[in-house]
Amino acid sequence: MKFCITGGGTGGHLMIAEALAEAIAQEGHEAIFIGSMSGQDRKYFESYSTFSHVYFLETMGVVNQKSFKKVKALWLILQAFFKSRKILKQHKIEAVYSVGGFSAAPASFAAISSFIPLFIHEQNAVEGRLNSLLKPFSKRFISAYSANSPLKGYPVKEEFFKSARVREQVKTIIFLGGSQGAKAINDLALSIAVELQNRGIKIIHQAGERDYERVKQKYDALNVEAELYAFTKEMPSLMSKADLAVSRSGASTLWELCANGLPALFIPFPHAASDHQYHNAKFIVDKELGWCERESKNLREKLLLLLDENLQDKSSALLGHSSKDVAKKMIQDAYKVVHD
Repeated sequence: MKFCITGGGTGGHLMIAEALAEAIAQEGHEAIFIGSMSGQDRKYFESYSTFSHVYFLETMGVVNQKSFKKVKALWLILQAFFKSRKILKQHKIEAVYSVGGFSAAPASFAAISSFIPLFIHEQNAVEGRLNSLLKPFSKRFISAYSANSPLKGYPVKEEFFKSARVREQVKTIIFLGGSQGAKAINDLALSIAVELQNRGIKIIHQAGERDYERVKQKYDALNVEAELYAFTKEMPSLMSKADLAVSRSGASTLWELCANGLPALFIPFPHAASDHQYHNAKFIVDKELGWCERESKNLREKLLLLLDENLQDKSSALLGHSSKDVAKKMIQDAYKVVHD
């Protein structure tokens, strides 16, 4: 069976695309990718061998654009829509799977207009505008947060499950600000670094490329040892060493922490669209599987209280809440829908 994976723009969307591509290959099917020249799509997939073909079309986001730029964005999507129709026909695509983001629009609308089954994965607790628009036309709308989703869970790489373990007490803490880093989380780590070292708690810290040098100099000035990174692809092994995380609550990171059984204090990015990072974290907190605080709160005092928590119950519950092979189940389900 021939699939088209479309969408992206940011790492969270593209990680789902990657998980689906790997599942498609494992199931013996073929996949192409249609994304955008903008965003991170090319960085992820320009030389990615799992897709038989990759296409990057000239598009840009429509949301938050004003006047002329909004018209330009819509015009680019219209042009990309016609190109996508040709690509889908050329490759005899039987199903399109959208992972969301502005770059999903052309191929998703092309699928609908060509009567090709459209499947959607929503990564956040708050539906994206494009996904909400496309939802009525989709064969499946998959969401880890929705009780109405036909499949439960979130696609997470196997490595996070393999290194999972139950935590009991805080011996190592990891600070995660996302791929770009987060100044609020960096400042929190620096404010509590001496206290952590005095307690014998090790520090792992992904500071982001923009703030790395400042954070490094601060640690040096404090005479505190920290395992510091600007950016790293070794997240499964780093998470496995930690007992508590302080993290943004982008969907991919949130579900990777769950899969690894690593309890977290979430500090949502305050400017995320529709405040979706807060709602992602709230989904976990409402189930008593973690903690969440806004940037404006007294983060240092909150984190100090968590250092003495018994983490076993939350860590065990996180492991029970995660599902393996979600991407594989999504592809098997799509195959069944198309061929039944």
